[in-house]
Amino acid sequence: MDLSVVICTYNGAGRIGQVLDGVRSQVHTESITWEVLVIDNNSQDHTKQVVEAYPKVRYVFEAQQGTAFARSRAVKEAQGQWIAFIDDDTVPDENWVAQAYQFTQTHPEIGAFGGQIHPEYEVEPPSGIGKIAPYLAIVERGSKPHRYDRVLPPGAGLVVRRQVWLDHMPEKLVLVGRTTATMLASEDIEAILHIQNSGHEIWYNPEMHLYHQIPKWRTEKSYLLKLIKGVGLARHQIRMTRWQAWQRPLITPIYLLNDLRKLMTHWVKFGRSQNLEVVCEQQLLLSSLVSPFYLRRLNLKE
Repeated sequence: MDLSVVICTYNGAGRIGQVLDGVRSQVHTESITWEVLVIDNNSQDHTKQVVEAYPKVRYVFEAQQGTAFARSRAVKEAQGQWIAFIDDDTVPDENWVAQAYQFTQTHPEIGAFGGQIHPEYEVEPPSGIGKIAPYLAIVERGSKPHRYDRVLPPGAGLVVRRQVWLDHMPEKLVLVGRTTATMLASEDIEAILHIQNSGHEIWYNPEMHLYHQIPKWRTEKSYLLKLIKGVGLARHQIRMTRWQAWQRPLITPIYLLNDLRKLMTHWVKFGRSQNLEVVCEQQLLLSSLVSPFYLRRLNLKE
């Protein structure tokens, strides 16, 4: 099979129907062999009933909480040579599948690629949301395809070569995704880094368009601070994944000192400003600083 479209969801009964409608409405797919697979990541609502109302959609239940576990299960279950991940709140453009498949044909040697993700806010977002948008998985990087280097695409809209994932992904990632127990984020970036570290390129395909449905509560200051805190607390693991094991003890103090310098500079410059962009940046810097200690304590508990 050419392509498996995978939607990982948790309590997505109120959202996933719109996504499945978008998938069902794809055009120019006559020459593509593809499937649709929903991984229900331990939902407690009626997600299963909503999904089963759609013919030709395969439903799989994954009880272990965390997006990383859902994606790992999807790779095992999928039949496609390429796996295209869509979040349960990202609606695909009608050409999304066709454009994803086309890119696999013109770039068959790469490991993974992502496209554009545009916001569709329920209400007008607050001032200063622009620089925070990447944390909401908004990706708009122009009209030309290019290879990613340091900045990587989010898991929403990621298309990955299945065999590359099977060959190079650890049995268990350190970051498993946000759960009821932890708010740690960036599990998708950790996975993509393992693909990149294996020597396979990660690309940007501007012809793939997703539309991220963002409700009012996800633009509120309290949620954004919690979201960015999770990104910061995961930062040490993301950084260390880029380095060899023997290099990590040497590079960690450098990161710590640099994070402390950045945080102190930011506080001196902005003080106790309540500007949304400022407080989010301070939260990211503070969480990044404590990230090594937080992750170590988390690992000791486990």
